[in-house]
Amino acid sequence: MPSLKDLRNRIASVKATQKITKAMQMVAAAKLRRAQNAAENARPYAERMAAVLGNLASNLTAGAETPRLLSGTGQDRVHLLLVCTAERGLCGAFNSSIARLARDHARRLLAEGKTVKIICVGKKGYDILRREFREQIVELIELRGVRQLGFENAEGIAENLLRRFEAGEFDIATLYYSRFRSVIAQIPTAQQIIPAEIVPAAEAVQTDAVYDYEPGEGEILAALLPKNLTVQILRALLENAASEQGARMSAMDSATRNAGEMIKKQTLIYNRTRQAMITKELIEIISGAEAL
Repeated sequence: MPSLKDLRNRIASVKATQKITKAMQMVAAAKLRRAQNAAENARPYAERMAAVLGNLASNLTAGAETPRLLSGTGQDRVHLLLVCTAERGLCGAFNSSIARLARDHARRLLAEGKTVKIICVGKKGYDILRREFREQIVELIELRGVRQLGFENAEGIAENLLRRFEAGEFDIATLYYSRFRSVIAQIPTAQQIIPAEIVPAAEAVQTDAVYDYEPGEGEILAALLPKNLTVQILRALLENAASEQGARMSAMDSATRNAGEMIKKQTLIYNRTRQAMITKELIEIISGAEAL
């Protein structure tokens, strides 16, 4: 049985941990509003960009040269997985769920005899995936020092992918991130970004406008597809940022409540132990007095 001092130390330790988890919950709640607004504001732009590309692709004239970012290399031997996770932990299953989705896909590809390459954006995803795919990881991109994600961060990652694609390092690139739905719901998502998955015109954002494109659709696509790559990566980073704060807020709330329950349980044990010791001392005193 632990002594009273051990129980007091344990209670004090849990109380200190509870203060930390409560503070982290409040910080995550403060950051969540800004991150959620940024993610929600990025969605219409990304969806409209997809609609424009869908219109252009559907109206592409016969014989026009199709950009490689749309047509691909014609092969699917080498797959590049761009896995976006957080730089820090203590956010529940946020990082592990994204890494699990990428890991399952990588296993399927390797079982089919494909070559897999992985670029990790965020240290936590790298730490998880390197246990099994150390040889497949070709680069780690850390954003730890970035205070607020912006277009330039996504642009740097997109340029990296474009350089590798032009050099023939891969045939298909897939982006992994977590789409923000609510504080308690984040959806791990896989999206093929090279070659670009074009939304059919019938499924695109409906509009009554009729467009005449000048120059031709192929030239416009060649200019817009690299920009679309940056936009999709930016959207993924912003969705991840909101999902991370939501997951951390939820996880720290659960940790705070669990700490409170543990404090109550340990306090009850402490009081019972103290009462038992007092009762024992009284019995010894009474027994000694009767012996005299």
